[in-house]
Amino acid sequence: MDKIRFFPPHEGISLSDLSGRCGAEIANPEFAGRIITSIAPLWRAAAGDVTFAAARKALPDLRNSQAGAVFVTARLAAEVPPGVAALIVADPQSAFALAAAALLPSALRPLPLTAEAGVSEAAIVHSTAVIEAGAIVEAFAVIGARAEIGAGTVIASGAAIGEGTRIGRNCDIGHAATIQHALIGNNVIIHPSVSIGQDGFGYAPGPRGMIKIPQIGRVIIQDHVEIGASTTIDRGALDDTVIGEGTKIDNQVQIAHNVRIGRHCVIVSQTGIAGSTTLGDGVMIGGACAINGHITIGDGAQIAAMSGVASHVPANVRWAGIPARPLNGFLRDVADANARAFGRTGKTKNEKDGEEQ
Repeated sequence: MDKIRFFPPHEGISLSDLSGRCGAEIANPEFAGRIITSIAPLWRAAAGDVTFAAARKALPDLRNSQAGAVFVTARLAAEVPPGVAALIVADPQSAFALAAAALLPSALRPLPLTAEAGVSEAAIVHSTAVIEAGAIVEAFAVIGARAEIGAGTVIASGAAIGEGTRIGRNCDIGHAATIQHALIGNNVIIHPSVSIGQDGFGYAPGPRGMIKIPQIGRVIIQDHVEIGASTTIDRGALDDTVIGEGTKIDNQVQIAHNVRIGRHCVIVSQTGIAGSTTLGDGVMIGGACAINGHITIGDGAQIAAMSGVASHVPANVRWAGIPARPLNGFLRDVADANARAFGRTGKTKNEKDGEEQ
């Protein structure tokens, strides 16, 4: 069966050009004219592909590589096979990302689902909505009253944009996404089935049960944010929920009402952030974390995957565990627990008891 490629190779970029774009040095100048057309993982990269090796654990694949070129650190350059062009750079993965963007720019954003331009006749657009020239609204999308859509933005089939919502320029709104009560900046990517601007989870307990509190805030998403599929972002209760410039949010993340996330943060899949929590700039949250409400996580803090954050986190620290605490303390606790469970012999207490009997 023929190999199906949804992202065809580039017509070709010379290593001289590619290395210049990525700030890399070509170890052997004889390779400067070599043409690169695509990307591949280190273990199966072939002639015409560029790849990368960032650590010594990649040495077995690196030594057997048949790639056209590989980004490596100076320490690993000597391990590159003679026929492979070594591109020496301080951060191979970042350089590879720049090269990949140059070779396959269409893979950076969701592809349109239809070939239509402008507003599809099969879309439902309210008469008071404002859609700038150059925007695309695909079939079966719904644009509510007084909504505004900027030039270059693509609203995919089945997406729903609520009344008064504003979406900036050069954005991509994925299939079946719903956006309401929101102000969205430029160059924002929202993947399929994202829900933005629905009620926050707000109730007051009373003698007859839970009394629903109206949620009248907004969601504000600044420029260059990317939001993964099936993520949910609640609108604020009395204030706004805010996602800062350049922040990247993975699939299946829950962000509750009044959360404020700073600039250039990273939040990985299946994390839940409870209401009125503040994340500073550059915060990194690993997958499947639970973040308590009404706390602050300081600038540059890093939270390990599957942690439970119950209290304020200082800036520029690394925390882990349940409850989350400084990483060194967490690792010490794990080592102590393992020592108690296995003892110095490496056997569990039950195994040792069995031997004694």
